[in-house]
Amino acid sequence: MDFRPLIEQKRKRFEELEALVGSSSLFENPKRARDIMREHANLKRLLEEWDMLEKKHRELEDSRLLAAGGDTELAELAASEIAPLEAEIGRLSKDVQVALLPPEPHEDRDAIVEIRAGTGGSEAALFAADLYRMYNRYAESHRLKVEELESSPSELGGLKEVIFKVSGEHVFRTLRYESGVHRVQRVPVTEAQGRIHTSTATVAVLPEAEEIDLELRPEDLRIEVCRAGGPGGQGVNTTDSAVQILHIPTGKIVRCQDGRSQQKNKEKALAILRARLLEERQQEEAEKYSAHRRSLIGSGGREEKIRTYNFPQNRVTDHRIGMTLFNLDFFMEGQLDEMVNALQASDMEQRLKEAGLEQAVA
Repeated sequence: MDFRPLIEQKRKRFEELEALVGSSSLFENPKRARDIMREHANLKRLLEEWDMLEKKHRELEDSRLLAAGGDTELAELAASEIAPLEAEIGRLSKDVQVALLPPEPHEDRDAIVEIRAGTGGSEAALFAADLYRMYNRYAESHRLKVEELESSPSELGGLKEVIFKVSGEHVFRTLRYESGVHRVQRVPVTEAQGRIHTSTATVAVLPEAEEIDLELRPEDLRIEVCRAGGPGGQGVNTTDSAVQILHIPTGKIVRCQDGRSQQKNKEKALAILRARLLEERQQEEAEKYSAHRRSLIGSGGREEKIRTYNFPQNRVTDHRIGMTLFNLDFFMEGQLDEMVNALQASDMEQRLKEAGLEQAVA
């Protein structure tokens, strides 16, 4: 497949964006400015990769000609350059293919992550707390910001539920594959006879929704202010700061009480509500995906078992791509990159096939 006509279209679009980026009126509309800057950066990277790919193709052609020439010493030198050039061309070709894919909706957004204890009682709540710690460690190592929005602790120091926001570069694109049921196999701290138990926790990763994505009409919301309950200190227990919001059309309810500020709790609750409504819309759109892709990576649904954490064997297995790592101790410390990269690569391969871009770039 010859991508040159498409690249020329991208060059023309890049020239248009260059003019827009240089315009003094660009930031009069912040959302439009953000979209233009993002598209400009992506196209710039694509064109740089394409130009480098063309350069390496020319170098490879020259090396092959010299390798077939009569000068023995020069031919040997040229022949030694062929394999590295072919490898570099392969890498650049894949990068160009990926860059030509249309971006998926909301992939550059921040993420709201919800972790809930599943089956397994107090052990499930402890596992939910372990997952929360794992994602915090991952965020720290990648210089991402974590802001807890709401949590419900359990009796033994676990978490029945925790909702938090992760901010930074390409957060949703990276964490989206964590959605689903996570299963743990280990000996609980409450187990006197050393038997291995199986428990679960569910993770939902939602792109942060902007106000422009979803219009929350005041008449569709029932907002109630009430007294915060549970642990948190005297200030929380005696302040009417908890906020509960009912979205009347869908029946969705969000409650926030972690902060002492009623306004802050309201803002957090609205952010969670928008993310859940956006997720519902995305799930409808996800039905358009091919069955093969859903089977490869999964739909990201909360009901889908995606991963098993086996502590006795120090093993973590992702069931969607059949990948097993024997470094669970490091994995739980937030070292998720190998698994995340493999999930992204599998998903990208299928996207390339569906878009007809899987052929090598000439």
